[in-house]
Amino acid sequence: MYVFLVSLVIGLFAAMLFLNIYFRIKVLRSYKLLVQNEVDFDPLLVFNLTRMRAEVLPRYPHLAHEILTFANYLRYSIKMATVLLALITAFGAILMQYGRT
Repeated sequence: MYVFLVSLVIGLFAAMLFLNIYFRIKVLRSYKLLVQNEVDFDPLLVFNLTRMRAEVLPRYPHLAHEILTFANYLRYSIKMATVLLALITAFGAILMQYGRT
């Protein structure tokens, strides 16, 4: 059981690392495109799509898809990292309890 839990924690860590690198590359590509086109908006708008659609997209209608893609990748990356970090923490706590007995 201990070997299984250790393997699971290592696997989750590897998955988190892979997803983080994958989405970081996606986010950086989208960000590079937005910087090249001099798109400027408040970073907090990434988490509020209603305001993003009302304030930013009308100023850059030709880049609406790229802006929304950037925001989606960023939000998804944060969600995945949070879930995987919580899972790793939970399994780490289980391993610590298991190791005490």
